[in-house]
Amino acid sequence: MMLEGHTCPVHAVAFSPDGRQLASGSDDGTVRLWDPSTGRSTATLGHDDWVRGVAFSPDGRLLASANGDGAVRLWDPATGTEQRTLTGHGGLVNGVAFSPDGRLLASAGNDDTVRLWDPSTGQSTTLEGHRDRVQAVAFSPGGHLLASGGNDHILQLWEWDPAARLGRPAAKPTTTLGDHSRVYGVAFSPGGHLLASAGRAHTVRLWDPASGQLIATLEGHDGWVWGVAFSPGGHLLASVGDDWTVRLWDPSTGQLTDTLEGHNGPVNGVAFSPGGGRLATAGNDFTIRLWNLTPASDVPEQQ
Repeated sequence: MMLEGHTCPVHAVAFSPDGRQLASGSDDGTVRLWDPSTGRSTATLGHDDWVRGVAFSPDGRLLASANGDGAVRLWDPATGTEQRTLTGHGGLVNGVAFSPDGRLLASAGNDDTVRLWDPSTGQSTTLEGHRDRVQAVAFSPGGHLLASGGNDHILQLWEWDPAARLGRPAAKPTTTLGDHSRVYGVAFSPGGHLLASAGRAHTVRLWDPASGQLIATLEGHDGWVWGVAFSPGGHLLASVGDDWTVRLWDPSTGQLTDTLEGHNGPVNGVAFSPGGGRLATAGNDFTIRLWNLTPASDVPEQQ
């Protein structure tokens, strides 16, 4: 199924926790909400600049968007109304991620920083350590680790103390992984024992977040890799890139299991549905594609 409506490249997609909504963010200055069962656009949320990241809170009551004007906006996805604007970044915000308990929101900025926000108050803590633009953030399933990657060729792991008060330095870098290329996407496996990074080296890398050791380098993309996502069961890893393809990998073996073609341009974002039966991808061709994953074989097909 192809979802059309955006008028500029689409950079990010995210399913709601119940799978009934799909959010997309685009350079046309909008977030669109979709019904993934029909492909119908149900709401358009206007912004003043590009939208480079979207994320639903774990309870589905909030939708966060990362904006080109340096703000993170919080929305009620049921009504489409803006709830709060979080300001503090000194440049474009590239990505957002909620912690598993929903008490924290992380954002990645062009000001070389990661910010941690309390969505209920707007209070924030700034994590400094990157030396260039930060492109992506992701929390571990347990919520005690935060991964960030950026243009400084560093994949950084931060340890978070949930008992510490937000507004004070409550997180510290624990591990710096030399990714040897710009990092554009990061994702933890559902069990938290793997961390995937995507970047400019045309590869996906798998790391052990406990030791910081590189486990595998997945080769196959013919261009920069912009995003990665694990399936809810952890048996598939999806990656998207400049070569116009979506690639599916077996993270336990590092083997490529399928290559999906359909976008007419680079593919920027990827997300699995909560049940793992569908895959959404966002492209420079102004479209979102929805792919069905066949339960018996895990072979995807475009609807």
